[in-house]
Amino acid sequence: MQRPLYGRIESMSEKPTTTFYIFHGDDSLTRDEAVAKLRTSMGGDSNADLNTSEFEGDSASVPEIINAVSSYPFLSDRRLVIVKGLIGWLTRKGAGQAGKQGVEKLLEELPNLPPYARLVLVEREALSDKDKLVQLAGSHPNGYVKAFVAPKDATAWIQKRAHSEYNAQIENRAASALSDLVGDDLRRADNELAKLVSFVGEGNAITEDAVAALTPYVPEANIFEMVDALAAGQGKKALELLHRLMHEKDRDAFSLFGMIIRQFRLLLLAKEHLTTGGAPGTIASALSVAPFTAQKLAQQSRSFNILQLEKILRALLDYDLKMKTGRIDPDLALDLFVASVTR
Repeated sequence: MQRPLYGRIESMSEKPTTTFYIFHGDDSLTRDEAVAKLRTSMGGDSNADLNTSEFEGDSASVPEIINAVSSYPFLSDRRLVIVKGLIGWLTRKGAGQAGKQGVEKLLEELPNLPPYARLVLVEREALSDKDKLVQLAGSHPNGYVKAFVAPKDATAWIQKRAHSEYNAQIENRAASALSDLVGDDLRRADNELAKLVSFVGEGNAITEDAVAALTPYVPEANIFEMVDALAAGQGKKALELLHRLMHEKDRDAFSLFGMIIRQFRLLLLAKEHLTTGGAPGTIASALSVAPFTAQKLAQQSRSFNILQLEKILRALLDYDLKMKTGRIDPDLALDLFVASVTR
């Protein structure tokens, strides 16, 4: 059974005491929250500040760090030292002998830290399970290691976060829409969640309409819907969506055309990816888009062949140029574009 992450200094009979931690991974939000909880465990008085130190791994030496965390605390029962990027700095390419010696020094000193010590090594990137320091923290009774990995699809994370942090419910479609908007930026997802919880009010579920009202999700969602309408030959519906997009919130025609061009460029790339043997499940990584967007691209690309998409993209670029040079009215450009695709 894993020991609690945070806790007081136990008596000799209640050992082991966690004296060194390794937090690593690209989920900066929950990783930083874990560090913040350790800070909070120090207390809120001035003595806590006196017994808390921070270092950057690329400018502090291992002996300096060990000395800081081993110094007896002042009017407190523990001393907290937080070091960012030390392991990555010591093991980077080009660190040479100095890096190896730093790692060896840590391997030697970490198991022998005094019971009042709390050393937290924070790494912005994920570390290998084969890393010697990771293995030490995972196996030693006084060590603790945790990987904080941002999910590729944040939908489930958003639903869990809404419940655990805000005591709120978010519908599946709403969570999927928000995930598509933020990608793997969990800090942004949390900020958007906080706004949405306040917007819908206590006790009310967050809906897709709420996400649409408070975020830039609507334009992208309507672009997807517009492409579906074009593929089905529904010119009237496609035009209604495009004109709504252009006139809501005073959006200019140039930014709208930019969004449409981007969508059809992605569709062409997705189609090429699939026709050359790529799998639908690898579109997200191949095109650097969110999983939800990749799923829509895979679905919509089935309605077009490569020649059609190339023709549409050339027409869009031509209309875009004519708009920017004043040779065509934006509304007329939209009408002609939709007519050319759906005729």
